[in-house]
Amino acid sequence: MNKYEKISIEIRKRIKQGFYRTDQPIPDEITLAKEFECSRMTMKRGLDILVEEGLLLRKRGHGTFIVQSPVNDEKVNVISEETLGLSNVLPNRKVSSTLIAFDVQFPEKEVADQLAISEDTPVYHIIRLRNVDNEPYVIEKTYMPVSIIPGITEKVLLASIYNYIHETLELKIGGAHRKIRADKPNELDQIHLGCLTDDPILEVEQVGYLNNGLPFEYSFSRHRYDKFVFTTVTIRK
Repeated sequence: MNKYEKISIEIRKRIKQGFYRTDQPIPDEITLAKEFECSRMTMKRGLDILVEEGLLLRKRGHGTFIVQSPVNDEKVNVISEETLGLSNVLPNRKVSSTLIAFDVQFPEKEVADQLAISEDTPVYHIIRLRNVDNEPYVIEKTYMPVSIIPGITEKVLLASIYNYIHETLELKIGGAHRKIRADKPNELDQIHLGCLTDDPILEVEQVGYLNNGLPFEYSFSRHRYDKFVFTTVTIRK
């Protein structure tokens, strides 16, 4: 993970914990750069991420301010452009995983098409339950090409796949295409998320790609409706 990404995670954590006052600007880039022992450009890139997420707002001549509305929400607030993974979205919460299924298989045509691979290319097939503070939040069903994301083990899956991609494989995630839809709970949702038969489920279908444009992940994340909010941020240029 790059220095500016680590900075954005720490500043985001501070914002959500109320470290900075909301009635005045946060420290300027020069001050923060000295604190984090980095260049001003690195600090600017870290803060740019939070501006794009809608957590910070720059006012020319006045400084950088915290946008309060997205912060004061008890639900998990997921920015539509965010590709950090749940562990980094919630750095101050206990995030754990329960492995439901893990094997290597040849993909069906739809999966192969989404990952831009052939049907004889092995992929990981992963189903995980993600818990926050020991409470079930989301079931993730994921396909990843073994050749692109090698070395995935149960140990990796019980921690953070995205951290493994960033820190161990030293790959850079470029972004993702997502479709968000409402659905009825299936059998896995009822068993592992504790959903009632008439509870809605928020499903996110995602194709994640590296910074070279190569797809590395095709996934379906099924969220409890009472635990997540997805936010789209529009920034005027």
